[in-house]
Amino acid sequence: MTVGTGDRKHVEAYVLTHVEGSRDEALAELEGRARRFTPEHPRNPKRRRLFRDGDGFVLVIDGSWQSYSARFTVAELLEDSAAPKPKREPEPQPEREPQPEPADAVPSRTPPMPSAPPARYADGVPVEPAWLGRSDLP
Repeated sequence: MTVGTGDRKHVEAYVLTHVEGSRDEALAELEGRARRFTPEHPRNPKRRRLFRDGDGFVLVIDGSWQSYSARFTVAELLEDSAAPKPKREPEPQPEREPQPEPADAVPSRTPPMPSAPPARYADGVPVEPAWLGRSDLP
């Protein structure tokens, strides 16, 4: 978009958003943003025109003395040096065959899984607390 005034007037580019989906969905999102866009200059716009141009839009705003423009373009991101690194998925581990427990093994302190869901009050709170009856707690 055009920024600055007079001899300092120049063009700057910004990424507005990222859209995941089809090109048509991206164009629809971009059109909405172009229609709602209110630039800093001109302060008192006299005329506002939005044009469709291929894969984007051109907004031309006439001020009292000068015209300003903003170009909105759909573009596919090919590379980003500051993109977050994708999380590595853990490698699948080979399944181990269960080992028989030795006769002198200490029994597990994990409580048995309940066979039926616990009774609950109308608001969803369990009638009996989950810790009640656990033998593995002090």
